[in-house]
Amino acid sequence: MTVDFSKYLSPTAIIDSDDKSVRDFAHDVVTGADDPIEMAVKLYLVVRDNILYDPYTPFYLPEHYRASYVLKQRRGFCVPKASLLCALGRACSIASRVGFAAVRNHLATRQLIEFMGSDIFDYHGFVEFFLDGKWVKCTPAFNIELCKKHSVPPLEFNGREDSLFHAYSLDNKKFMEYVEYYGCYSDIPVALIVAGWKKTYGEQRVDSWIAALESGKSTRPDFGREDILKN
Repeated sequence: MTVDFSKYLSPTAIIDSDDKSVRDFAHDVVTGADDPIEMAVKLYLVVRDNILYDPYTPFYLPEHYRASYVLKQRRGFCVPKASLLCALGRACSIASRVGFAAVRNHLATRQLIEFMGSDIFDYHGFVEFFLDGKWVKCTPAFNIELCKKHSVPPLEFNGREDSLFHAYSLDNKKFMEYVEYYGCYSDIPVALIVAGWKKTYGEQRVDSWIAALESGKSTRPDFGREDILKN
């Protein structure tokens, strides 16, 4: 089966790899790297650790996932971070796409579980780079400081092997469990994500999140200060 790599190398309105700030940032990060694998690892690490994981950032409009927007905000949950990493890869001529899955989080915070009403993180996003003749998965969601707080080793990525969430934390407690894979996309399917969340978390709950964000009156929680819910 022939893969159309052009769609994984081209910018979109959301994965705007042609944006000057994205291109300049990508090229600064990979300075000194002389092969695509080394470039991909550098890009992965900078998104993992320099873009803070924040599950409470806006999620319902295409611009919330736009790579240049995420780069400017310097924070986001797994999908915006995956969008940025994908754009950075394309800016460096590395075929890149976004994958989605449902995962069960056994080490979430008490406040986040109450907010979501579930320990399922639906439409969790990760990235696939085409490197050395194959697609390789990487997960830039959790920055190193957050991993330390949760007693989970930060996910490393060598550009040759898949890098997905660890099944167990450092103290041997369940961490992330992949429940279902949804496939890979050349762009961020925003409407599909929002519809999936409404199915998983309830339409009323998701609509209340959107209303709170649109009102401009709600104060977004500080995820880094929340209480870890351990098994």
